[in-house]
Amino acid sequence: MIVASPSVPAQLFGSGLIGVREGLETGIVVMVLIAFLVKSDRRDAVKWIWVGVCAAVAMVIGIFLAIHFGTSTVSTLTAEAIAGVASLVAVAIVTFMVLWMSKASAHISADLKAGLSSALISGAPAVVGMAFLAVGREGFETALLMVGYAESVSGGLWPLIGLLAGVVLAIGLTVLLYHGAVRLNFHKFFLYTGIFLIFVAAGILGYGVRALQTVGWLPGSANLAFDFSEQYDRSSWYGTLMAGIFNFRPDPTVLQIAAWSLYIVVVLTFFLRANRVRIPAQSATDSPPQAPATPDAGI
Repeated sequence: MIVASPSVPAQLFGSGLIGVREGLETGIVVMVLIAFLVKSDRRDAVKWIWVGVCAAVAMVIGIFLAIHFGTSTVSTLTAEAIAGVASLVAVAIVTFMVLWMSKASAHISADLKAGLSSALISGAPAVVGMAFLAVGREGFETALLMVGYAESVSGGLWPLIGLLAGVVLAIGLTVLLYHGAVRLNFHKFFLYTGIFLIFVAAGILGYGVRALQTVGWLPGSANLAFDFSEQYDRSSWYGTLMAGIFNFRPDPTVLQIAAWSLYIVVVLTFFLRANRVRIPAQSATDSPPQAPATPDAGI
């Protein structure tokens, strides 16, 4: 039975927003592939796209469940070490993908079409593999991010439920976008959610550092930067919000603060610089046209 904790709303919001962003990224990739097949009069190959998508989704779920619940059979310190390492790996992967997407989004659509054209010549297995890799890349990022997020907020199944709700919302939004029922400013959406993900990743990084300090793999576990635990109500609305989304705690170590600050300054600077360069080229993509041109406008 799932027992609600005081920070459940914050956990649902945080993981739900992650699900919407990552789900929409994946949805755009699938839209590009399907729209290209429809436009090329190769509807017979659409089913192979869905086979690859389903295989990628199954892989993502397996990765999340294996890492997240696999730690339940080991000792507390071992679980702490695994969670700490998983958090750092998640931060590294997510950071790379966020920065890479900022630079590569302008030509992702062309790359996907070129790859799918070659796969169609090779046959059904190549189409399945192409879809699997395209969707699996996004899904692998999401799985690692959610492992780090779920471990840091310690919310049991609630982060996963929030993620699934966000993915369902993203699927619905993707369908509406494909049929031209709604319009979305993709640049602003991915800019603001990208900034959000950077702060979420910074919180996961802080959690990972503290976990590795707890098991003695990193020094300074007793060197607190500050401690206002007595004045800070963790069960309040602001306490649950900050802990559930950004993994904030009132007693961080000096190393945690240093890692968090350095990460925010460096990654956010690169991210904003990359997106500022792309702003002039986004004017044509703010209002995507009707399908099948919609996917091209969204990438």
